[in-house]
Amino acid sequence: MAEALDIAIRLGVIVVAFLVLPLVVGQTEHKVMAHMQSRLGPMYAGGFHGWAQLIADGVKFAQKEDVIPAAADRRVFGLAPAVALVPYLVVLVVIPIGPGLLGVDLDAGLFFVLAVMGIGVLGAIMAGWASANKYSALGGMRAAAQLMSYELPLVLAASSVAMAAGTLSLPGIVEAWQWWWLPWQLIGGVVFFVAGLAELRRPPFDMPIADSEIIMGPMTEYAGMRFALFMLAEYAGIVVLSALTTVLFLGGWKGPFLSDGLGPLWTLLKVFILAFVVIWVRVSYPRLREDQLQRLAWTTLVPLALVQLALTGVVKIAIG
Repeated sequence: MAEALDIAIRLGVIVVAFLVLPLVVGQTEHKVMAHMQSRLGPMYAGGFHGWAQLIADGVKFAQKEDVIPAAADRRVFGLAPAVALVPYLVVLVVIPIGPGLLGVDLDAGLFFVLAVMGIGVLGAIMAGWASANKYSALGGMRAAAQLMSYELPLVLAASSVAMAAGTLSLPGIVEAWQWWWLPWQLIGGVVFFVAGLAELRRPPFDMPIADSEIIMGPMTEYAGMRFALFMLAEYAGIVVLSALTTVLFLGGWKGPFLSDGLGPLWTLLKVFILAFVVIWVRVSYPRLREDQLQRLAWTTLVPLALVQLALTGVVKIAIG
């Protein structure tokens, strides 16, 4: 009974975090982009610093009519937003935020996370196909091609840190992590973060939703709360990518002091710093062309990930 209650509490906390953290990141993106681009719009709703902007957006989405194209596959069309969103909730179950603070500790947690994260792109593919719109279909195909290109460097970079730690357990990787891993695994960390941005289809890797070419890609025919679910999935993906980068390459809950007591705070601080970097990159860099996107994956990120794997192997052999 006590064990079941403990599991229920853990899952409840994860669900609350899943609902709150992406909204916080979304609100932060509004404000950061407004400051960086000198836009005043997001500063009006609610008075002081536009504190009610997120509420205003929610009301706007709720009031919009839920339109489904006449030629659409209604079942697949309605299921696509959930398929895009739910994998990130599942991933959060195995991400540790502190010593012993996680939903489930899997021996092969890293493999589980990488496998589940790849499912989210199915939501974009389903939305593109089911919308009966050529722009949506093109966006879905671009999303699939982008996933296949960037999954390899993502997995290779994660494999290097798993090799260094000698385990596939996410808490085990954090426990094995040392400060000198920062320069040792730096290449892998950069490759993992960039490949993760591409899999999330965040700028400058937002070719599947290139508004100047294909409107909003797979989401072109979506409105109201269905569109809001896709937006929530995007921000949930930012949280998950930031959390995984923190766990694998930045020591998770480990900080310069009081790691045991302040572990969750260190984790959240690192996650929000990385989320800020994601927003910063969106504002700072223009969208890549499709050929540039593919070239970056195959001629830059994959070789760098292989270099990191080789370096990890050499160091592991040298230190015995």
